Amino acid sequence: MKSRESGKVVCTNKKAYHDFTIEQVIEAGMVLNGPEIKSLRAGKANLKDGYAQIRKNELFLYNVHISPYTFATQEVPDPLRARKLLLHRREINKLIGKLKEQGYTLVPLKIYLNAQGRAKLALGLAKGKKHYDKRAALKQKESDRELQRIMRRG
Repeated sequence: MKSRESGKVVCTNKKAYHDFTIEQVIEAGMVLNGPEIKSLRAGKANLKDGYAQIRKNELFLYNVHISPYTFATQEVPDPLRARKLLLHRREINKLIGKLKEQGYTLVPLKIYLNAQGRAKLALGLAKGKKHYDKRAALKQKESDRELQRIMRRG
């Protein structure tokens, strides 16, 4: 799917690209409270240990920390609460089919605000990397850097 991102990136999950092979990126909306969206606009979120799961044919986001907004007048929600993600039914059905295959998981890649100011989440359909895959990726990255240095020198 195309990412219609044109706004501000709130936070990214760099570790996801190291630990997983991302096969598909899905854009989903998030159900948030008023203080949470204010906190996101201030850039106070952490995706490090987050994951998404399907429960009762609905998609939920777990372990994503959105810091409480300091100037909130209403009751502050739990920063680690489960948040519902908004996708079309056919997209959820496709994900259910993919997640039944062994080794697939849904990992949050980044939270951003689109042009209309709505919070969106880029979810990655991911497969876990083995330890030797991570080492091979690091070697490839290092060789690419070395090649860039040589090209820059002339």
